[in-house]
Amino acid sequence: MNDLILVWSDTVLDLADLLTDVQDPAYIVGGAVRDAVLRRPIKDVDIATAGSGIALAKRIANRLKGDFYALDTGRDVGRALVDSPDGKLIFDVAGFRGDDLEADLRDRDFTINALAVNLLGDLQHVVDPTGGVKDLINKTVRRCAATSVWDDPIRAMRAIRISVELGFRIEPETLKDMRANVSRLPETSAERVRDELMRMLGLGKAVAAIRVADAVGVLDVVLPELTKLHGLPQSPPHAFDAWEHTLATMEHLNDLLASILPTRTDETSAQFSLGTLVVALDRFRQPLQEHLSKTWADDRPHRALMLLAALLHDVGKGVIERTESPVTGRLIYHKHEAASAEIAETKLTDLHFSSAERDRVTTAVRHHAPAEIWTPTVSPLNVHRFWRRYGAAGIDIILLTLADYLGMVGSAVDQDKWLRAVENAQTLLHAYFEDYDRIVEPPALINGTELMTALDLKPGAVIGELLQVIREAQVTGEVETVDDALRVARHELDQRA
Repeated sequence: MNDLILVWSDTVLDLADLLTDVQDPAYIVGGAVRDAVLRRPIKDVDIATAGSGIALAKRIANRLKGDFYALDTGRDVGRALVDSPDGKLIFDVAGFRGDDLEADLRDRDFTINALAVNLLGDLQHVVDPTGGVKDLINKTVRRCAATSVWDDPIRAMRAIRISVELGFRIEPETLKDMRANVSRLPETSAERVRDELMRMLGLGKAVAAIRVADAVGVLDVVLPELTKLHGLPQSPPHAFDAWEHTLATMEHLNDLLASILPTRTDETSAQFSLGTLVVALDRFRQPLQEHLSKTWADDRPHRALMLLAALLHDVGKGVIERTESPVTGRLIYHKHEAASAEIAETKLTDLHFSSAERDRVTTAVRHHAPAEIWTPTVSPLNVHRFWRRYGAAGIDIILLTLADYLGMVGSAVDQDKWLRAVENAQTLLHAYFEDYDRIVEPPALINGTELMTALDLKPGAVIGELLQVIREAQVTGEVETVDDALRVARHELDQRA
């Protein structure tokens, strides 16, 4: 332990100097200490104190010129949100869980998280009552006590996420406890299960986390419909069963998103299929990054939500009756997209996702193979109608559709079909990001009131329908003036008469 060198940010070091007047003992605990040992970036700092958590959090916010929030007045938990050179830094401060620091640490989930350093003293001296430093060195996730997972079943999911994130193995007895307690996950809140699932999907190796979750039995409890995809046969050009196809789709979507993000490397585009896509989409990289940087309720990242859509995009195949084509013998999962969307809606509701998140996921799942991607040519009117139907969700649909194809064919990519899909994706994204006012949402030449006055019409659905006809005629170039718009509207009314 004496050979350890903990790496702390300047903000944390400054804070230690700014709190010399604090009387109650205060310790940095948990993941921040673990990450300081591993020299990983630290975004969240948990502090345990013998005094008031809310009072200390307020003092930290004042000293570092940040914002203060009382997270839980009943349990005396406060938060300071501070700007640092490395981005936002969160300090969550709470009183000791037990009578003292050691009791607090022993009550934690895993030994590698049961570490502490004295915020008001030596930031290089680790308090380690459960052997967490040794487990860090040995790259092992181990429960703090024999009852750790029993006490809080969500720790079964957390162990998976931590092990995949850090590249650690789960110690056998801990793994045994995880398997024994996953059936008790419904005893914890839906919100906690949701948040752990989203943290898994937010990992760079999300598919590895899902594979472990499946093997341990987490999916049997949280998303049981997915387990029905195991071994479910699919006909060519599908190269995999429904479960392996789902994971392959997630993997390809993950790679695709990585090719868009600022952290893209040269290796990202080494493969033909992904390389052609990187080149085609490079001009949209900045707006795509902005799209992916969106966060939902409680700062859940959009990228993780897209991977959730990929995880659920074919889940309906496991619950509908499949048929066999009498001509080709191919297996057909008729209307599986709708069935998948219905399951996704139910599961996201059960897990207390926001209505906006549910809408986004179900839209992507229901429409993940739009004709506009596969048609030989996509016209401006096709493009306009695509974006009118889906809005910003259309971006997710495009990316999921491309990943779905790669996850379907394996190494047998039809180069002509793939290049056509990439070209159509480029056309669709060009309209949305670079030609929005002409193709997606042309400026209105006439409004509903003016249309009713000019054509002596009464309010009703027909007004909106006529405005849509005019809008589409603007896209095709048939309408450029108000007179053109009225002419097209009159012609449409005559056709309906």
